[in-house]
Amino acid sequence: MRARPLSVVLVAALAASGCAQMSFDRGADRFQGGVGQAASAPLQDLNIQQTEIPAVLVEARGAPYGRADLRRCADISAQVARLDEALGPDLDQPQQGPGRDEQAADLALDAVRDTASDLIPFRSWVRRLSGAAQHSREVQDSIKAGLVRRAFLKGLGQQRGCRPPAAPSA
Repeated sequence: MRARPLSVVLVAALAASGCAQMSFDRGADRFQGGVGQAASAPLQDLNIQQTEIPAVLVEARGAPYGRADLRRCADISAQVARLDEALGPDLDQPQQGPGRDEQAADLALDAVRDTASDLIPFRSWVRRLSGAAQHSREVQDSIKAGLVRRAFLKGLGQQRGCRPPAAPSA
């Protein structure tokens, strides 16, 4: 059996899955919008460019279980809304996943990001020495704190008899 070029195999797979007849506008827009960020991955590895941590997540790291300014359900709801804006929808919200064209764009962006990152020799050491690894941990810790804070707020809202979004929807 002859080896076929990758492009022929990909086209056949897309046609078989029905993707060939879909509009690729959303996927193309997603790819075009993210290619610059994906290609700049080495700048993050060198700690020249950093992901900005939203203020609401920094606040959550400082006091994930704080009860200040939570007198009414509207106060809880406002804080949950700020966290939703930074983190995306919570698990009790309807989830709308990306379509196939958007998934293909995400895979292509991952390939661009990986290729750009592979250009840096000894990448893990560069990340450690530049401080990028530490900043990445801070970003992840802030996200975790935001998730914990949102869960705490919704539990508090449920205890007080609040309606969603100040309490879980389900």
